[in-house]
Amino acid sequence: MAVTDCLIGSNALTAKEAIEEIEEESTSRKKAALTQLRVTSAVCNAGEFDPTTIHLPISQRKIIADATDQAILRLSESLGPVNKSRDLWIKRFDLAFNSKNKFSLRVSSPSVPSALESTLSASEISGFDAQKDYILMIKGAPDILLSRCTKFVGADGEVHDLDEATRTSIEAIKNSWSSQGKRVLALGRKSLSGTAIQSNPEDNSFEKEALELARTGLTLIGLVGIVDPPREEVPGVIETLHRAGIRTAMVTGDFQLTAQAIARSCGIISVSDREVHTVDNLPRTPPKIEPRKNHKSNHLPVETKAIVLTGQDLMTLLPHQWHTLVTEYSEIVFARTTPEHKLQIVREFQSHSYVVAMIGDGVNDAPSLKQADIGISPASGSDIAIEAADMVLLDTFSAIPEAVLYGRVVFDNLKKTIAYLLPAGSWSEFWPVFTNVAFGLPQILSSFLMIIICCFTDCATAISLAYEKPEANLMLQPPRDVVNDRLVDWKLLLQAYGFVGTLETVLSFTMSYCRIFCLFYHLGGNTVV
Repeated sequence: MAVTDCLIGSNALTAKEAIEEIEEESTSRKKAALTQLRVTSAVCNAGEFDPTTIHLPISQRKIIADATDQAILRLSESLGPVNKSRDLWIKRFDLAFNSKNKFSLRVSSPSVPSALESTLSASEISGFDAQKDYILMIKGAPDILLSRCTKFVGADGEVHDLDEATRTSIEAIKNSWSSQGKRVLALGRKSLSGTAIQSNPEDNSFEKEALELARTGLTLIGLVGIVDPPREEVPGVIETLHRAGIRTAMVTGDFQLTAQAIARSCGIISVSDREVHTVDNLPRTPPKIEPRKNHKSNHLPVETKAIVLTGQDLMTLLPHQWHTLVTEYSEIVFARTTPEHKLQIVREFQSHSYVVAMIGDGVNDAPSLKQADIGISPASGSDIAIEAADMVLLDTFSAIPEAVLYGRVVFDNLKKTIAYLLPAGSWSEFWPVFTNVAFGLPQILSSFLMIIICCFTDCATAISLAYEKPEANLMLQPPRDVVNDRLVDWKLLLQAYGFVGTLETVLSFTMSYCRIFCLFYHLGGNTVV
C-alpha cells in the first residue's frame, strides 16, 4: 500500500505535492496544516521502522506493522522525521484497530512545550494546559469518524466549525477516492481536559471512557487516500476459476465503493456500475411457495448478476433473501464486514450445499477459515490464520488453480484406474473359475496365470493410469457434485461390467477355446483334452 492523496480542509493534494509543500523554506499556513497531519500520522501509528533498513530510502525500508500503518508511516516520514514527531508526545493509552470499532486511538501528553506548536492550532494552544491536559489522536474509517467531527483543520492550519457545505465537500472527495479503488482513512484529534477525565489513562479501566470521549467533539485533521493494488496474478486466477465453474465472492472490511472498485479491477464484477444491485433489489416478502434449497453443490447461477452488500445489510437479510442471494447472483461483494459476518457468509453458502473455500490472512479470519470446507492462508499471514487453514500458499495466488487442477486430476485418474481394474482384474477372471465350478468346463485360467496377469499387467497399467497427465479440457468442466457424485457410481459399474467386462470375457473365452480346438485339430483328434 502507498498513500497517494491527502485532504487538508477542502483542498486535495497528491502525496508528492504535500511533500513539496512542506519542503519549501518559506513558512505558509498550508505547511502548518500538513505539519499537524504529519505529527498525528506518526504518533497515532503502531508501525516501527526496522533498524536494519533505516539507512535505505523510505520506500524500501521495512516496517513492522500492518499494511495500512506502513503506508501512513511512510507518508509521515516523507513529511518529516517520525522519531522527532513521536518524541514530542508521551503515550498514556493506546487502543489498537479492530474490525468492530474500525478505528485506532492514542491518548498522549506533551513531553515538551514545543509539542503543542506542531500538533495544535494557535486557538487550541491557548486553552491547553501542558501539565494536566491530554490529547486524543484517532485514525480510522471516514464513515465512522466524520459523523463524530464538529470541527476541522483548514488549509490555513486553524480550526473551523464543520458546516454542512464543508462536510458535503469532504464526503464528495472521499467517495471519489473510494470509487477509484483507494482506501480512505480519516485522522482526527480531541483535546482532553485533565479535570474532565475521571480515571487515569494508564489504567486498564480507561478504555471504556476513551471510547466514550471519542464519540463526539472530534476535530478532523484530514483524509488520506491509500492505493491498495491487487496482486498482478489475481485477475488471471479469477478468470481461470470462472472458466472452471467456480464462483468467487469478495469479503472485505473496506468501504463499499472501494470494495466495488477493487472487485472490478480483479474481475470479480464484470457488469457496469448501474447494473450492480444492492440490498434493495432483494425480495422483501417471501414467495408463496417456500424455495427448495439446492442439493447440487456445483449448481451456479446461469445469468450474470452482481450485487454489493455491507455488513449492516447482512444483519437485516431474511432466509428467503439469503436464498436469492446465494442461488441467483454470480458476482457478490461483501463490504464493511466483521469476523461474525464472514462466518455467517460461509455458513449460509454451506447450508445451500455449496463447497466453500475461504482465503484470509488475519487473526479475525481464523473462525471463517476453520468453518470453511477449505481454508486457505498465505504464508505471510498470521500464525493463527495459518493454523486454522487447510492449505497454505507459499508463493502466489496462482497456486490455487494449480491445486484445483491436480485435485481434479487425482479424482479423474482414480476413476480411470478403477474403470480399468474392475473388468480386467475381477470380472474377466471370475468367469473362468465360475464356469469350471458350475458347468464343469475346463479351467482355462489357472491360479498361476491370475497372479502373472495381476503382477505384470494390472499393476503396471494401473500405476501408469494413476500418473496420467490432466486432460486438456479438465479446467473447463464444471465442478463435480460432492453431494451426489461418487467415485464409483452406476455408470462406471455399467461401463466396467456390462460393456467392457463382458466384451473382454467373451473374447477371452473365444480365444481360449479356439486355441484348444486348434490344438486338438492338429493332434488329429487323438488326444483327450
